[in-house]
Amino acid sequence: MNTPASHASAFAQDTQIVHLGRDPDAYHGIVNPPVYHASTFIFNSVAQLLETRRDRASGAFEQFTYGREGTPTTRALEDAVTQLEGGYRAVVTSCGLGAICAALTAFLSTGDHLLIVDSLYGPVRQFCDEFLKKYGVEVTYYDPLIGADIAHLVQPNTKVIYLESPCSLTFEMTDVPAITAVAKARGIRTILDNTWASPLCFKPLAHGVDVSIHAATKYISGHSDLMLGIAVCNEASFIPVKKTASGSGYCGGPDDVYMALRGLRTLGLRIPRHQETATTIAKWLQTRPEVSRVMYPALPDDPGHAIWKRDFTGASGLFGAVLQPCSDTQFAAMLDHLELFRMGYSWGGYESLVVPTYPATLRSARPWQEKGPALRLHAGLEDPDDLIRDLERGFARLAAAA
Repeated sequence: MNTPASHASAFAQDTQIVHLGRDPDAYHGIVNPPVYHASTFIFNSVAQLLETRRDRASGAFEQFTYGREGTPTTRALEDAVTQLEGGYRAVVTSCGLGAICAALTAFLSTGDHLLIVDSLYGPVRQFCDEFLKKYGVEVTYYDPLIGADIAHLVQPNTKVIYLESPCSLTFEMTDVPAITAVAKARGIRTILDNTWASPLCFKPLAHGVDVSIHAATKYISGHSDLMLGIAVCNEASFIPVKKTASGSGYCGGPDDVYMALRGLRTLGLRIPRHQETATTIAKWLQTRPEVSRVMYPALPDDPGHAIWKRDFTGASGLFGAVLQPCSDTQFAAMLDHLELFRMGYSWGGYESLVVPTYPATLRSARPWQEKGPALRLHAGLEDPDDLIRDLERGFARLAAAA
């Protein structure tokens, strides 16, 4: 069953996930699109070669010219994620950070001003502070709870507003429609990292965002075995992002693209399970005396729950917790011997993960006031009771180390 863009919306989202980006009739009935290992494309005439050059120069990028700019496998993934998010076209890059950097540099030049959320993914902050500022871009970090008041921070040279919702490490919910309304009224581009929600739980472009970013390394992959990024663009944003990504050398490898397509097929099953398990664990953590508070917008008592419920259709398995003050020895005793919540710098795979976080070192506009140590947890696909027992044993070690 081929599901072209013209009528994909007639099907439920779970059906789209299974069928988008596939056309068995075009490949001898093969269910999955082939993996194209290609750097070079052959042209049969000077006229054909010049036609592809004109296509690239115009920014259409409809024809295949060189492996860095994509193959039919790349296009299949781009088309599938684009249709899931209601975009115009997408750009696959080598990783999520690559997609973010390509989108930012597509719209920023020396002398421009960037407004960027204070509680963002750490490597993006590093890119802003060490690269964008170096080349004359003015960067202002804003409070993630600012909403429509962001208008007071807009300058005549503001060209981009960058968002995350919920925010990295601390999971505040940003009022995306309020901010994009301000941006559109002033001709400012908006870019949002939508990795936490995946294409299933939030549709940024429907809420006024120009470019939606995914680290496909995470939920789209679902198996912790690839590096890939995707920028889903509206029509006005596609050509600048595509040209910047191609010109900067941001491209995804063919096998990673294929595995991301394979992972995408089960996204509709995995995300609800991640949410169910995360909700179970988060509620259990709220009962523990060792825990000061849990940060997960899907919880009814979370400060950002009203925005999450208004704009999102679900949640993922990533959330945070702040413990009561304890010693470094106690904190390490809890984490060092966890069996299922292993420590690792990623998330979105089938396995559960935990890392200590230090939000105070990454804040300027909204200082971090919590006294106890913080954790970021990813609820994987293991049995929730086993995960809870793993954390329970961790708390026992924490108490014993006092």
